[in-house]
Amino acid sequence: MLNLISWLIGLVCLILGIPLLIPVVGILLWLLLPVCALGILIGALSSKDSGRNFNILVFVLIILRLSVFGGVA
Repeated sequence: MLNLISWLIGLVCLILGIPLLIPVVGILLWLLLPVCALGILIGALSSKDSGRNFNILVFVLIILRLSVFGGVA
């Protein structure tokens, strides 16, 4: 059950993160980082690793996008 919750959190972060790739609203990606971290934590409590790994992937993609554009644009 925790794995499913982790997957859902990761999907929400990914779906919300796609429109935020527009440079003007990219600063809102900072709000998704704690949500992804929560998904990683819930996935770590699960007996399966797929939800945690998916959240880690989404977290890394958000970090890469923020680092490429300086974290604000």
